[in-house]
Amino acid sequence: MKKWLLLLLAALTVIVLAACTANESAGKKDDEGGGADEGTETTEEKVLYMNNGDEPTSFNPPEGFDSVSWTSLNNLMEGLTRLGKDDKPQPAMAESWDISEDGKTYTFHLRENANWSNGDPVTAGDFVYAWKQLLNPDNAFSTSFLGYFIEGGEAYNAGEGSADDVAVKAVDEKTFEVTLTAPTGFFLHVITNPAFFPVNEKVANENPEWYAEADSFVSNGPFKLESWKHNSEMVFVKNDQYWDKDTVKLDKIHWAMVNDTNTEYQMFESDELDMTEIPSDMAEQLINGDNVIVEDQAGLYFYRFNVEKEPFQNAKIRKAFALAVNQQDIVDFVTKNKEEAAKGFVSPGFVGPNGKDFREVNGDLVTFNPKEAKKLLEEGMKEEGYDELPPVTLTYNTDEAHKAIAETMQGMFKDNLGVDVKLENTEWNVFLEDQKGLKHQLSRSSFLFDYGDPVNFLESFLTDSSMNRTGWSNEEYDKLIQQAKTETDEEKRWESMYKAEKLLAEEMPIFPVHYYNQVYIYKDDITGIVRHPVGYLELKWADKK
Repeated sequence: MKKWLLLLLAALTVIVLAACTANESAGKKDDEGGGADEGTETTEEKVLYMNNGDEPTSFNPPEGFDSVSWTSLNNLMEGLTRLGKDDKPQPAMAESWDISEDGKTYTFHLRENANWSNGDPVTAGDFVYAWKQLLNPDNAFSTSFLGYFIEGGEAYNAGEGSADDVAVKAVDEKTFEVTLTAPTGFFLHVITNPAFFPVNEKVANENPEWYAEADSFVSNGPFKLESWKHNSEMVFVKNDQYWDKDTVKLDKIHWAMVNDTNTEYQMFESDELDMTEIPSDMAEQLINGDNVIVEDQAGLYFYRFNVEKEPFQNAKIRKAFALAVNQQDIVDFVTKNKEEAAKGFVSPGFVGPNGKDFREVNGDLVTFNPKEAKKLLEEGMKEEGYDELPPVTLTYNTDEAHKAIAETMQGMFKDNLGVDVKLENTEWNVFLEDQKGLKHQLSRSSFLFDYGDPVNFLESFLTDSSMNRTGWSNEEYDKLIQQAKTETDEEKRWESMYKAEKLLAEEMPIFPVHYYNQVYIYKDDITGIVRHPVGYLELKWADKK
């Protein structure tokens, strides 16, 4: 993987494309002219046909914490800053900002022409309302930890403070101020994350479920939601109220919801989609073909152990399973999409104050070693008094690529440990809720960086993090992450992160499989799509000739 990410480059993360079931004319320009006379010029709509994979979990900005929500939502809405084509934060709803001398207080000046799709102005109060909703403990949003940079945010979210203590305020209708707990050099990246999008306070008070249907949804980004047939398709149209509407070239985006890559590819071949991922069983013949785009993406495909379920309460047994997996074989013979086998947890591309990549400094921490795996399994079973290992079930959400990896690992566990592992798959929403509820024993997972700093991944495994989902807790680890989030000396801060990742490898509540990249085939006439390594899919600059 190329070293694409400079220190503090950033913000939130995306993996899977989105889309909608397309009709026969999908992928072709619709003729608005209908029965125009010969010689009369007709107007053709520019409609981009894409696949969203699944139904969005939620279009409430802080709630749908997954790629099937945020990828599409990022094109409906916009925060104070937005990642530019160079992957760096640019002015968005805010046209400018001031930072106090101590680096803790940011004053954002909103655009006078920043409006909602219903014509309402976007106000500082909309940001105050939205950010306090993000942190409101009654909402229990899994994204709330992102707001802990804000003074009073963590205390309020933990039920130990009030909303009034959260240091966000509307100085006037178009001036928004926020004070942080400590100087945070990558804060402008953090707030490109959809969790920090504004919410139209007036609309939300009138209809708390404003985000659930197309006819009640209000947007402030490049597009607006014209229609939404749940679990089937969505249609976005250009937002004529968007401050930068002249930059937007597409008239519509038609999203299908197909979670099978082979079906997606067939839709692409029949001109029902304008782009597609590559099915794993066709990777070798397609990966080097025309119009294939391979781009970097900061993220990790990994598996979570549930340390509260036998036999994974034992660290040696967890390590045994981790070391029994040959990551290189998985990327070479299963996924075959030029991914890099993951032998650490933080993906390459994060350059520290010493000028070296995080991954280079911390090296390989989880390497395939079947001999050591077998030894650790025997030691762990002896520690637990097991004559026979309790049954193990590996769970993944329904997807052909996940299935192929799971089946391969099932064979590795049998060959390298002599353990028969049962496979189980469930649909995404059920899978996610069960994983959050610690109902799985061993389950697949993924992480795409929300902002450009290694602590973003590492903080997921804090004791009380909603992203932990393993039941694992370690006091020393918690202290190291706290230091990494508050230390102003960059060398000391990075040293805390190096130590934390090594501790994660020692305890092994998770194990890595591969780092992410983004591989798509585009139609010839598609240009201007931006996929950020850390962040989201951008269709603001997309065009269809």
